[in-house]
Amino acid sequence: MTDRIAVVTGGTRGIGEAISLRLKDWGRTVVASYGGNDEAAKAFTERTGIEARKWNVGDHEECVEACAAIEKDVGAIDIMVNNAGITRDATMMKMTYEQWEEVLRVDLSGCFNMAKATFPGMRTRGWGRIVNVGSVNGQGGQIGQVNYAAAKSGIHGFTKSLAMEGARHGVTVNAIAPGYIATDMLATIPDNVMEKIVAQIPVGRLGDPDEIARGVTFLTSDNASFVTGSTLSINGGQHMY
Repeated sequence: MTDRIAVVTGGTRGIGEAISLRLKDWGRTVVASYGGNDEAAKAFTERTGIEARKWNVGDHEECVEACAAIEKDVGAIDIMVNNAGITRDATMMKMTYEQWEEVLRVDLSGCFNMAKATFPGMRTRGWGRIVNVGSVNGQGGQIGQVNYAAAKSGIHGFTKSLAMEGARHGVTVNAIAPGYIATDMLATIPDNVMEKIVAQIPVGRLGDPDEIARGVTFLTSDNASFVTGSTLSINGGQHMY
């Protein structure tokens, strides 16, 4: 394993934390970003030894400045995992433009912002890995999530197009589309609703965050040098195509 520098957005909690830990275990130097919860980020760093830095992935200038600071303080960024995302659920009849715009800005434009800050350096150095975290709901849709589903679906097209631009320069770009994963976000869902969700998953259970992290670890390794422009669906068979 080569010691490479990885940035994981939204990397201090849930799926992002699992990714950060798995990459660290794989010998990477990891910097995890977070957007707002200072207390949780501090606890994460104390627990894992992984540095956490705060910036808004939906703000282009903040992303460029944050990546420049990491490259100055830590070194060139080799691996970029775009995991940060938010939800602002509502049906179309009730959704506001602000709810639409905020989710697109963070979940989709955040991928552009971070890739814009890191892709050129990867291409120049001849090696890089970008993994964008999509969603099963970006593949199959979901009532009350036209904003989230649109953003996550957009990630898949973004991934394929950027993969074409990086392929001849040693930079692979892939996506992972998680299904329903057992995180704090799902813990707020009522039991009767959760039962209906699990009933739609052929393997009969929620996913574990580390199952997503293992997929990211593979896609960011030298073993995956012939994999680019792909979406790895990890959803227990909930959506197949």
